[in-house]
Parts: sequence; structure tokens; C-alpha cells
Amino acid sequence: MMEKTQPIEGPQGEGKIWSKDFSLICMANFFVFLGFQMTLPTIPLFIEELGGNNQLIGLVVGIFTFSALILRPIAGHALESKGRALVYLTGLAIFVLSVGSYAFTLSILFLFIMRIIQGAGWGFSTTAAGTIATDLIPVDKRGEGLGFFGVSGNLAMAIGPSLGLILAEEFSFKMLFFTCAFFGLMALLLSIPIKFKKAEHHTKQAAGKRWDFYEKSAVKPSWLMMFITVTFGGIATFLPLYAIENGVTGIQLYFLLYALALMLTRTFAGKLYDKKGHRAVFIPGALLILTAMLLLSWLPNNAVLFTAAILYGSGFGALQPALQAWSVAQTPANRRGMANATFFSFFDLGIGIGAIVFGQIAHSFGYSIIYMASAVSIFISIVSYLFFLSKEVKVTAN
Repeated sequence: MMEKTQPIEGPQGEGKIWSKDFSLICMANFFVFLGFQMTLPTIPLFIEELGGNNQLIGLVVGIFTFSALILRPIAGHALESKGRALVYLTGLAIFVLSVGSYAFTLSILFLFIMRIIQGAGWGFSTTAAGTIATDLIPVDKRGEGLGFFGVSGNLAMAIGPSLGLILAEEFSFKMLFFTCAFFGLMALLLSIPIKFKKAEHHTKQAAGKRWDFYEKSAVKPSWLMMFITVTFGGIATFLPLYAIENGVTGIQLYFLLYALALMLTRTFAGKLYDKKGHRAVFIPGALLILTAMLLLSWLPNNAVLFTAAILYGSGFGALQPALQAWSVAQTPANRRGMANATFFSFFDLGIGIGAIVFGQIAHSFGYSIIYMASAVSIFISIVSYLFFLSKEVKVTAN
């Protein structure tokens, strides 16, 4: 494992991050994430309205991520064999139709089925979007560029949860889901003019490549990301309900502070990775998230909630662009789609595990134990990282 690596090749052109196509993919990413983020704190409330309990909430949320997980390797291969445009636009169309269908949902079973379909659209669209962004970013600015690309999703995160809660509380769930579908449609329309780049020799190389489900060079950072996103499964799914139980009223501001801290951190963390590698980013970011989880397990008041939001946003904002850039750092151009598929598959796996396991924990032991378990997950990621470093030292010594 190299401390600082260079990708095999990058985009052609002037070496600018903010090209027209990169701006379009960022705007499209903002709108689809806005539609998605609006559902994160509201789907659990919707399931409660339909008569579900914590276990069902965990299953309905978790099945979405597992659906995306299963489809990501297929998306990765399709990105190389069929091209970026087909995968991305198809994924966005599925997202729009599935989220819009929630407005007509009268049973948890139908919601469960449509969550599977939405997960497929999400798996295709986000795998493609990350690959398209990677194509468009200059090689020597990949960490910085992916950080900016991530900000588009983070800005949606700053607005989406609060907007979703407002629409659900002040209007109706039907209005909420129609609005989410509209934002997905905006993403689709913005994406059509993009000049999608195909990987070098992708038709011949992808066709000749044996069918596989992951990119080996992306496994280590993806493994670490999985333990990080386990915590997100607990926060996105159960934190609104936990806050209500504790009489803490600032949940909407939590998501705003979290997203603002995440955006601020991304403006320099990616650049720090480009200059100094993952050693300068991973441990500090992981410790910030670990502290946030311990604070949430306590959660006596809004001050602690808001402090946890800032710490969690700062840690996550540092880690995601660095680990994503690491996952494609040694990947050939014709395997970037599969590298991104590998990264986001582990990303989804962590969220899915967190949502389902924490649903059982909440049902049996209460919400606070969720965040103690999340802290353990972060500790495992730190131990795993130190193990990877020790293996690197041994290889270097030999």
C-alpha cells in the first residue's frame, strides 16, 4: 500500500477542476441528493404512520442500501461496457419514478418493494456520478476535486432533512414525495447535456475482462469506509426518534450544522490528501467521529447534539473524499467504474448493516446503545487502518 499514489491517467484538457461538464454533474448531484436527503429523516416517521415499529424501520431503510449494494457491481461493469450516460440517466429515471410512487403508498409492503427499486436507481446513479466526476477531474487534483464534488451532496444535506421534515409536518407526506421526485427530475434534465467520457479502450478491455464484483485496489479504503458509514445508518434512521424520546428539540439544526461542518472540511481535506496522503487525514477524522458517537450516546441537551453534529460533519467530511480518492489512486482508467462501485458498495453495506442491526438494538435495548455500538465500529476502523499501515511497513522493509 503506497502512502501517496498517482492514478494511471486523468482527464484530457487544461487541468481545470471547474469545467462546464464538472459543474453540470455537481448541480445534478445536488438535486438528486436533495431529493434523497429529504427522505432520510422522514421515511422512519412515514413508516410509523403506516403502523411500523423500530424493527420494520430498520428493515425498510436497510433493504434500500442492500439493493443498491447488489446493483453496484453491475453498474460498474455497465459503466465500462455500455458507457457512463446510459447507466447514469437510467439510474436517475428509476429514482424519480420510485420516489414519486411513495406518494401513493398505503402499506409497508408496497413501500418495502419500492425501496428495493429506489435502491437500484440509487446504486446506478451514484456509482456513475462518482465515476463521471473522477473522469473530469485532473489527476493531480483528484482529492480536491472529489471534495468539491462531495460538497454538492453536502449542500443538499444541509437543506434536505429540514426541508423534508417541514413538508411532512406542515403539508403532507404526499407533497414531500412529489417534491423529492421533482428534484430527481431536475437532476435528470441537467445531466442530459453532459459530454460523458468513456474510459480508455473501454469497449475492448471491458469485454475481455472476466466478470467480477470488485476492484482489488479499492478494497482497503472501501473496507475502512464501511465501518464509518455504519454510524450513518444509526444517525439517519434513528436520531430523529431518539431526540424526540430525550426531549431534545434541535434535530433540524443538527442536520444543518452537520452538513455545514462537512462542507467546510471538504474544502481543505481533499487538498491535504493530495499533498500528504491518507496518513494526514484518516486518524484525525476517525477520532472526531468517535467522539461524536460518544456524545450522542449521552445526549442530554441541544448543546451536546450540536457539538456532535459539528464533530461528525468534520470527521466525515475529511474521510469520505480521501478514502474515495485512495480507492481509485492505483486503478487503470478502464477500471474506474468498478473501483467506484467497490467503494460505494462498501459504503452502502455499512449503512445497511447499521440500519438493520441498530433497529434490533433500539427495539431491545434503547436508542443510546446504538451510538455506543457506533463508537465500537469506528474503533474497529482505526485498528484496521493501523493494521494496513503495519503491513505496508513490513513490505517496505523487505
